[in-house]
Amino acid sequence: MNKTLLFICFMFSGMLQAQVNFNPDELNIIAKGERDSFTRRIMPGYRTTISAYDVNYYRCFWVVNPSIRQISGNVTVLFKPMQPGFDSLVLDMNQALTVESVFYHGQPAVNWLHSSDLLTVHFPNSLPRNLLDSLTVFYHGVPPDDGFGTFVQATHNGAPVLWTLSEPYGASNWWPCKNDLTDKADSVDIFISAPSVYKSASNGLLVETYQAGANKVYHWKHRYPVAAYLICLAVTNYASFTQLVPFGGDNLHVLNFVYPEDSATAAAQLPSIIPMIQLYDTLFGIYPFQREKYGHAQFGWGGGMEHQTMTFVADFQFELIAHELGHMWFGDKVTCGSWTDIWLNEGFATYLSGLCYEHLLPEFWTRFREVRIQQITSRPGGSVYCSDTNNIDRIFDGRLSYAKGAMVLHQLRWIMGDQAFFTGLNNYLDDFSLAYQFARTENLKAHLESSWGQDLTWYFNDWYTGEGYPQYQVNWSQTADTVAFSLRQTQSSPTASFFALPVQLKLKNTGHDTLIRVTNTFSGELFKVRIPFNADSLIFDPEFQIISGNNIVSSVTEHGLQARLQPLPNPATDHITFRFGGLLSGNDGRIVIYDDFGRMKDEVSAAAGQTEITISTTAYPAGLYLYVFLGRDFRDSGKFIISR
Repeated sequence: MNKTLLFICFMFSGMLQAQVNFNPDELNIIAKGERDSFTRRIMPGYRTTISAYDVNYYRCFWVVNPSIRQISGNVTVLFKPMQPGFDSLVLDMNQALTVESVFYHGQPAVNWLHSSDLLTVHFPNSLPRNLLDSLTVFYHGVPPDDGFGTFVQATHNGAPVLWTLSEPYGASNWWPCKNDLTDKADSVDIFISAPSVYKSASNGLLVETYQAGANKVYHWKHRYPVAAYLICLAVTNYASFTQLVPFGGDNLHVLNFVYPEDSATAAAQLPSIIPMIQLYDTLFGIYPFQREKYGHAQFGWGGGMEHQTMTFVADFQFELIAHELGHMWFGDKVTCGSWTDIWLNEGFATYLSGLCYEHLLPEFWTRFREVRIQQITSRPGGSVYCSDTNNIDRIFDGRLSYAKGAMVLHQLRWIMGDQAFFTGLNNYLDDFSLAYQFARTENLKAHLESSWGQDLTWYFNDWYTGEGYPQYQVNWSQTADTVAFSLRQTQSSPTASFFALPVQLKLKNTGHDTLIRVTNTFSGELFKVRIPFNADSLIFDPEFQIISGNNIVSSVTEHGLQARLQPLPNPATDHITFRFGGLLSGNDGRIVIYDDFGRMKDEVSAAAGQTEITISTTAYPAGLYLYVFLGRDFRDSGKFIISR
C-alpha cells in the first residue's frame, strides 16, 4: 500500500466504520438481490445468437418516460462477418418488442423476420469477410414484465423511476443485440431521451445534453469493450454530485446519481469509494476505465449490479459498494466466458470486498472470513463450478458462487503466498487475450501456476470442480517442551477424497501463545513441535485461513494419540464402521452416539484389543451425528453423516 493510500485510509477510517453492517444473517443479501433479478433469464432451451459475426459498435437511441413502462427508439449495429458466405445477421430480440423497420445502407430492408425471440435480417448478397458493415433497427414496445428487474418502472418517494438490469440474458428483453458471452462491442454511444425534469444515467462519459422538444437527451459515450448485459439505463429525478479520486497527477471522476431523499446519506457514505478505488489500484492496477469515469446510480432493487462504469445500487453500504466496484476488474474488464464460471465474477467481487476490510477496516477482516466459512459449511456438498446453468438459484448461489468462491481464493493465497498470488492475478487481468474480453477458470489457473512455479491441478480438482470440505479431529498432548498432535480428516461430501492443505494451530496459556503451520498430507498424520511454555489449550485454524467445519480438538495422553477412532464410510447409509488407528489400551471402553439434538441414539461396548466395530444405521434418520469413545486412558470424539 502506498503512502497516499495509507493517509487516505487513516482519514476515512472513522467514516467507514459507521457504514459497516456486518451481520452474518445478511450474507446473502447481495447474492439474493442479484439472483432474484435474474430468475427466468436462463431457461432450458434458450436460444442465443448463432450468427458468425463480430460486433464492433452499437449506437442506441432510446426514448423513455419513467412514468410509463415502454421503450422506443433505434439501434445501429456495426458488425464484421467472420466467415465466407455470410448472408444474414441474427440479433437477439424479445418477441414482446415490435420491429417497425430495418434500414440497411440507408434503405429499408425488405427481407427480415422477427420470430422466436430472434431478429434475422437477410442481405441481398453474401457479405465480404472481415469488412465492416452496419444496419439499423427501429422498434418500440413494452418489454416483458418478468417481475425480476429486466426493465422496471416504479416510484421512489412519489417520483417515477425506470431502470434496466440485464444479467445474464435480459438485454434482449428491451433492445436488439448480440446477447452472449463470446463477443463484446468495442464501443457504444447511448442517447436517452426523457422528459426534461429527469436525469438519465448510463455507461461511459456524459458528453452532451440537449433539448428535443419537451425532452432532454443525455448522450453517453463509452469507448471500451462491453458485454451486452452490462449496458444500462436509469431515469428519474436524480440529484447528482461528483467525487475526485487522485492518482498522482491524475484524477478519476466518480459521478453519483442518487434519489434526492437519500442525497444526505449518500454524501455521508460514498466517500468510502475513494480509498477503495485506490486500494484496488494498488493491488490490481489502474481502474480499468480510467479515461472515462466510475459512477453509481440508485435504483429500487435489492443489492446492486455492476453495469460497466455505472454501478446500480440500492443503498451505499460499505460491502455492497466494495463488491460492485470490484466487478470493474473482475467481471467487467475480464468477464466470465461461461455462466459455469460465474465465480470468476462473483467469487472475486466478494473477496475484493473482504480485501477492503483487510486494508481499510482490519478489525472486521477475520470476522469476514469466519462468517463465510460458516456459510460454506452450513451444508455438506456443492462445488464452485456451476454444473447447471439453467438453474438460476445455483448460478447465483450465495454459499457457493459468492462465499465459497471468495474463500477458495483466500485459501489459495494462504497456500501460495501474497507475492505469487497477486502476481498471478495481475497477469491474468493484463493478459492481452483476456483483458476486456472473456476468461475461463483454466486461464486463471494457468497464470497462477506460472507465477507460483508449481502445478495447481490438485487444488482446482479439490476446490473448483470438487465438492465439500474437510472436517478435522485434532488430538494433542504435551510432554515437557514437546507438543505432539495428530490430524485426522474426514470429508463432508461422499464424492470428496482427502484435502491436502497447510493448516494453522495456536498453542496458548494465559500468558503465552504461538502459531504453528504444518502441511497435512494424509489423515492421521502425527506432528511434534517444541515450545518454551506449558500450553493449556490448542485452537485449530484460529485465523480462519482454510475452509473446514465440524472440527473437534481433544487433549489426550501420548498413548491416546496412537489410538485414533475413524468412522467409515462418512457419510454412511445403512452401516458405520469405527476403525481404531491402533490397539485400545488394556481396558474396555464404549462408543456413545448422539443425534444433532444431543439425544443419545446408541451405545456399544468396545473390548480391549478390538480393531473395529460395525453398527447398523438402517434405523437412523438422515442427518448429522456425534460419536464419543469413553475409555480409561483416553477420550475420542467426532461426527459422521447419515445420507439417504
